[in-house]
Amino acid sequence: MSKEFSAKELEKLTRAAGMLRLAEARLPVLRTLSWDRTLADSFFKNDEREPPSPIYPEIDPAPSLELVFGARALLDGGSEAHQWLRRFADTTEETALLLSVVGTPLFHGHSRALYGGPTSPIADGKSTALDLALRLDQLLTDFDAPAQKLESPATLTATQLKHRLDQALPTHFGADAPRVEITHNVSAKAAAGRDYIKLRDDARFSDLDETQLLQHEALVHIATGLNGAAQPHFPLLGEAFPGNARTQEGLAVFAEFISGALDPRRFKRLADRVIAINMSAEGANFLELYTFFREQSEADAPFEAFESARRVVRGGLVNGGGPFTKDSIYLQGLLEVHNYLRAAIRTGDASFIRLLFVGKIDIEDLGAMKFLRNAGLIKEPKYLPPWVTDLRYLLSYLAYSTFLNEIDLQSVARRYDPLFSV
Repeated sequence: MSKEFSAKELEKLTRAAGMLRLAEARLPVLRTLSWDRTLADSFFKNDEREPPSPIYPEIDPAPSLELVFGARALLDGGSEAHQWLRRFADTTEETALLLSVVGTPLFHGHSRALYGGPTSPIADGKSTALDLALRLDQLLTDFDAPAQKLESPATLTATQLKHRLDQALPTHFGADAPRVEITHNVSAKAAAGRDYIKLRDDARFSDLDETQLLQHEALVHIATGLNGAAQPHFPLLGEAFPGNARTQEGLAVFAEFISGALDPRRFKRLADRVIAINMSAEGANFLELYTFFREQSEADAPFEAFESARRVVRGGLVNGGGPFTKDSIYLQGLLEVHNYLRAAIRTGDASFIRLLFVGKIDIEDLGAMKFLRNAGLIKEPKYLPPWVTDLRYLLSYLAYSTFLNEIDLQSVARRYDPLFSV
């Protein structure tokens, strides 16, 4: 029994968490907004002239809203755990409303309420995701041609990559290793779920793609899901939902970065998606977005440009004015996670790094996770990526980058102005 709660109060908390888990399970955002592969096939068959016309399944929000109402009635305490579950309830309610207006002009407003958007403040409260995206796009565009020459060739078939992942995944997960499937009906080159990784049968992959899938999808998304689902009192922590998406995607991109798998073109693509979301919000239609992505990199195949444009308009308005803003969170989340890790390293306590992996959480939930951990109500994560189990490189990197961040770059740059001048 926890010393923080009476048996009655703990029972109310776990009941509320269970109800919220059921409510969220009825609201599969990404699955609801997905497009069938036939939309891409038709688009290219018609010479890229006609925008796709996706049809989405109808989601009845009433059962989830009823569960949220019941959970809120149980959350009358003031602890950080109560606050965490109330935030979860608020986000679940907003998610239900989002899915009730898919394909309508109202969708964009709910998307911004859940994920923010390109012009939402980040980090210092002054800069925006769009500011960062434009800056990255400017810097990385200059290196686009050299970066392409340095890229590993995409020569691996889906079958070959499946074989490699089937060998690597049990090393990290044992009997809980996710299954790897090859399928035709997936838009991206690869996708992952709770216990699987799907590879598109006609895609080609590089060694870097293999590392990205292992670090991003398996060792963050699947690992945090397994860790959270194994929590005895709060298996709710195994659920991915819009309220933890920013931190989860930021953590996954940081995993790519710290493992050396975040190449310049991948980084630029994340930035370009933010720019494209802003374009769509200002009225750009699917065809204009597709053209934008084709022009951003000559190396991008038409199908990948279609996929990037699809991500922007899925669930919203294909003809412009109502994008899905989720892809603006990757850069926001990366900044938040990076800054948190830099702050955590100064404490000299590695448990604050492992706390990110107890389940699928948002940075804002960390106080509640510490509270629950100290109360003996959540356990240490079982599955961790190598850069967390062996902290030597991470500690060295963060210690150095924390000091480096305190140096005035403008003063340093002035020293080299004569060298860099044309």
